[in-house]
Amino acid sequence: MTGTGETLLSVRGVETYYGKIVALRGVDVDVHRGEIVTMIGANGAGKSTLMMTICGNPQARTGQIVYDGQDITAMPTHEIMHLGIAQSPEGRRIFPRMTVMENLQMGAALVDPKHFENDLKKVFELFPRLKERIGQRGGTLSGGEQQMLAIGRALMSRPKLLLLDEPSLGLAPLIVKQIFDAIRELNKNEGLTVFLVEQNAFHALRLAHRGYVMVNGNITMSGTGAELLKREEVRAAYLEGGRH
Repeated sequence: MTGTGETLLSVRGVETYYGKIVALRGVDVDVHRGEIVTMIGANGAGKSTLMMTICGNPQARTGQIVYDGQDITAMPTHEIMHLGIAQSPEGRRIFPRMTVMENLQMGAALVDPKHFENDLKKVFELFPRLKERIGQRGGTLSGGEQQMLAIGRALMSRPKLLLLDEPSLGLAPLIVKQIFDAIRELNKNEGLTVFLVEQNAFHALRLAHRGYVMVNGNITMSGTGAELLKREEVRAAYLEGGRH
């Protein structure tokens, strides 16, 4: 599925600081409804900071973030999450002492309970492994299973926009393929809008309708996923030996 052209998320001129250190330098990004958009870049480029800034922690020092027609730049995180944005953060950050089922219940805490059974079924269809592990504590799952659980938990909140931060980090190639296939399926079948930041440029750009390249807090390139895959600078910096 491709985007409708209607902008769901607009980031304009955003600067974010950690103390006196500039992490984002006037970033402009658009995510259209129904699109998969990826942000690639080296570790420390500012990709995760952008994700966190969209979610309100830290807040942008300058610039504007508009989501679904609403200015969310200065909103607190909990209010932003109520608007239909869900994040699967870097490092998975599931609740390790809770079971798979309890983690998924936490994801559904903000939505009408009448959807729960149906949404649970969808998550289990997407990630059958989670159904097999339903009573197991999150902390005892493999890395790949924890990533599936983090995405599943985010989906239980019925988001309009899913933010994924490094979903392939530290995972075996086969698991990475499963995760990316699941994202593609969600977008194609459910029309879910996805914005992901990812170091695995090859997989991310093949998946995405459009992509951005971030270097030292600046956007240096943008284009369709296919265009960026062909760019010599992208291939040299991010793809040589990177076809996991």
